[in-house]
This record gives sequence, structure tokens and C-alpha cells, in this order.
Amino acid sequence: MKIRVEFYSILRDEVTKTPEVVIEMPQGRTIQDLLEKLFIQFPALKAWDGKLLLAANLDYIEREHVLREEDVISIMPPVQGG
Repeated sequence: MKIRVEFYSILRDEVTKTPEVVIEMPQGRTIQDLLEKLFIQFPALKAWDGKLLLAANLDYIEREHVLREEDVISIMPPVQGG
């Protein structure tokens, strides 16, 4: 299945240098599986592991979330206030 992944802020502008990618994933895979594939494609993204905010559609999710064909996965850096 194809999963659309969107990157935000510094992850889009400096780490991946793209606003989104489409990744082919087998059925039954999790966000963690997707991240492992993304870390290979974008090695600099791995430095952010453990700090990433993850969402499927409009809901924050954990790494155990099982991917579905209709999911749009958002990957964001930590939120900073001011």
C-alpha cells in the first residue's frame, strides 16, 4: 500500500528537503516500520528519532499505530513555545 508522509518545519526545510514523499509499505506495518524505512532514505532524520511528533490524519499517534492505506502521516519536530 502507498502511504503519504508529510514533513514539517526544519524536517521539511533542512533534514529531508522535501514537503512529502509516498512510501510503499506492506499491509500490517506500523509507524515504527515506516520510520525505519525513512531513516534509510533520509539518514539525517535518524538524529531526530525519539523527539519526533507523529500524527495520522489529524490525530497524534504512537509508533505502534498500524498503517492504513488512507493514512496521511505527519512527521514534525518538537513543538517550541515562546
